[in-house]
Amino acid sequence: MGQKDAHRAEARSKAAKGRLNGITFDAGGLIALERNDRRIFSILATALEDGDRIVVPATALAQVIRNPAKQVRLWRMIQFDRTEVAPLDGAQAQAVGAMLARTGTADIADAHVVICAQSAGQAVVTSDPPDLKRLDPKLRVIAV
Repeated sequence: MGQKDAHRAEARSKAAKGRLNGITFDAGGLIALERNDRRIFSILATALEDGDRIVVPATALAQVIRNPAKQVRLWRMIQFDRTEVAPLDGAQAQAVGAMLARTGTADIADAHVVICAQSAGQAVVTSDPPDLKRLDPKLRVIAV
């Protein structure tokens, strides 16, 4: 088995444990994509092969995107047919605020990521599982 196949098998294994019908990215997952992290490409390839949805909360996107013309990997991913950029609308803002109050935390973007993942029944691709687990200990994460 080549290295590419090994990465894909690892991604499929992690994905099978972590997601139900797609993946949600937090800012750390998006940064890993921008840094050309091969694990992200395996995770994305698996999701696309399986016909899964990819959710990018607008708050996470805002933390990362600075120049779409230079952030080609990120820009391409958010243009996929299966990618949804989830807005922070009124209902979600209320859910985010309630989650922050309940957990005694303050990071709006992290809470929005968790709310999006919970709503979609997805795991989160993240570089910081402890921050997200603080918001929802049962949240499924794929650490990168």
